[in-house]
Amino acid sequence: MDKKVQSDFLFAQPSYLSGAARILDLWAQFDDYNRSETPAEADGKAIAADWMVVGQDIQDAIDASPAETETTAA
Repeated sequence: MDKKVQSDFLFAQPSYLSGAARILDLWAQFDDYNRSETPAEADGKAIAADWMVVGQDIQDAIDASPAETETTAA
């Protein structure tokens, strides 16, 4: 598959520079999280992303399967 699904979207992905800046951030101004309107919405997004990753893993196994059978048959 071309596009990889991220299942950790509820967490901020800080850069190296923002990580270094957190050393001086005594008042937690850099704390930023991806938010949802309700806990149910966040759970729904997380469950959907988890199932997309499961489907992605299955597709990756299917795609790798012909290559493995060709090398073992030869």
